[in-house]
Amino acid sequence: MAVDSRVEKTLAILRPQALTDYRALLAALGWPPSLSSPDTENDNYSQIPNPLVLMNEENKEKYSQSFLALCALQHVQANREVRQCQAAAATPALADSKHFDKTACLDNGLWAIDELVHPVASRMEYHFAKWSEQPEFIFTLVYKITKDFMDGVDDILQPLIDHARLAGLSAKESWVTGMVKMLVGYLERQIFPALATSNQDQTTAAKPEVESSWMHFNDLMISFDKRMQLLADSGIQKIASLSEGLSRSLSVFSIYNEHPDWLQIWASVELSSAQDKLKSEMEDETSWSCSDSQHDQLGHMENSIKFLLSTREDYKAPPVSEFVVKTALSMSERGRALPNRGMQIHYNRSSSVKFLNDFFLVLRDRCEALQLSNTALEDQSLSKASCAINAARYCENVLREWDEDTTFLDMGPQGSLFTDEISFLVKLGTNYLEQILSAILLEFEDLSWEYVQNIGSWSGQTAVDDQILDEENAGVSLGFIACLDVLTDRTTKLKQYLNSKDFLDLWRSIAEGLDYFIYSSIRWGELNFSDTGVIQLRVDTKALLHIFRPFCSRPEAFLPFLSESLRLLTMKESDAHYLLEMLTDDTRSNNCLKHQGLHHVNAGQAAKILRSRKFGG
Repeated sequence: MAVDSRVEKTLAILRPQALTDYRALLAALGWPPSLSSPDTENDNYSQIPNPLVLMNEENKEKYSQSFLALCALQHVQANREVRQCQAAAATPALADSKHFDKTACLDNGLWAIDELVHPVASRMEYHFAKWSEQPEFIFTLVYKITKDFMDGVDDILQPLIDHARLAGLSAKESWVTGMVKMLVGYLERQIFPALATSNQDQTTAAKPEVESSWMHFNDLMISFDKRMQLLADSGIQKIASLSEGLSRSLSVFSIYNEHPDWLQIWASVELSSAQDKLKSEMEDETSWSCSDSQHDQLGHMENSIKFLLSTREDYKAPPVSEFVVKTALSMSERGRALPNRGMQIHYNRSSSVKFLNDFFLVLRDRCEALQLSNTALEDQSLSKASCAINAARYCENVLREWDEDTTFLDMGPQGSLFTDEISFLVKLGTNYLEQILSAILLEFEDLSWEYVQNIGSWSGQTAVDDQILDEENAGVSLGFIACLDVLTDRTTKLKQYLNSKDFLDLWRSIAEGLDYFIYSSIRWGELNFSDTGVIQLRVDTKALLHIFRPFCSRPEAFLPFLSESLRLLTMKESDAHYLLEMLTDDTRSNNCLKHQGLHHVNAGQAAKILRSRKFGG
């Protein structure tokens, strides 16, 4: 610590003297050069001569010595700071000290190059002051000056940096960094405070103009950052996949790092602009249209329907959903210009994520029509809710794809930025599909109640000319026809409105629900099914299966209880008596049922069904 103190005192004397000598030499060399004004009409600039390139041998030698002296002092200072950082990390008392500045360990630029930038900055700011209403000229001039001096900086200064053994330091990158830092300082003092004030003081009428100014300025910053990065990287081989945007020192967006309130304003402006566009989009009812002529026909078999969904058209989602995801992605892509992950997360959560959440609430509200039980299955209500479900499924799929993109990795809990949003969409789709399912089953139960109460009481009622009824001349029970007509109408519309995957799950759930309802409503063990009664139940069941046959080649698989009940009821009398006897043996009953291909009804249920069979009637 005693040695550090003595060295610090020596550096405190040497550095100012070295800087003074360096500045005097630069002035003698004609630095900074006079800056030409842009031709605002044609966006042309004259070439600015570089005094560093024009030096004679004597001045070049003097400049080299002065440059190397500054580099040597900075090299000593950098080594000391690294050592102090390491010592502080190993010593908790030092690490916790309020006097220890960890940022001192960061690279703050090359002093010799910063001294080239400062006098140039003072001359540039003279021009900046004239362009407060035309900020594009500010960025253009900074880029112009940076580019004009780039070759000279590289040719003259890079060999000196290498001679000073400053390993890994690029003259180009240091020059670009210095110019960007200069611009950030100007924006921080002169431009952004005025923008922030106008945002706070804006009236409703002035809101579009203020938001437009913020958007325009950030567009200019994004474009400027990309161009400056290309300058810094010119001639340097880099692996694109390993670079995370611009470094903190290179990005003009580092201005937001010290002013999170300005970052919040930018995010809010992006959000407000997107919401205004969405509001206009949603007012157009065609944006909510979910019609898909390619899938409206009911005659497709299950294997001809597309279940690997990816596009909006695959999901039958309305155009507004695609507008939303594209807008959110555009906002996120603009936020990639921010120089670190923390700022990107804050920006995204305040803009694109909130924008998505607001739209998802709109989807939920459109599904609320199903809450009204008396109108839940009306065509308009069903179409509206199905369309919202499709939009939710499409957005869910897009968010899952984004979560797998390296751009969004490590931006949220468990590495996912959209965990909560995906969960919300999954729950939304599932809840309202369940409501549709419940409404259809309750409607069927209400319409078929009298029918199911009379199942098994048909003996002799449908005989033709005193002949035993057979399936060829038997018709569907009159009490069942209305139920089937309504069910056909519901499934037809759902197939038209819903995406194929959700419709697949829904119709299967409907079939399974109806299967269990009809089966459990039959008073097994109390009724006596005659031959006529069995035939009538088979005819009615076939009519029910016919509704689902366009969606599946074997719909019987989704009505297992009715199918297995009919299998038991249609057994020969001798086989039925034998099976009934076997079912009384608990050790053999399960194997016996499996041998008969019965996997859903248990031994007790099978016995009740067999006892309900009346042979010879």
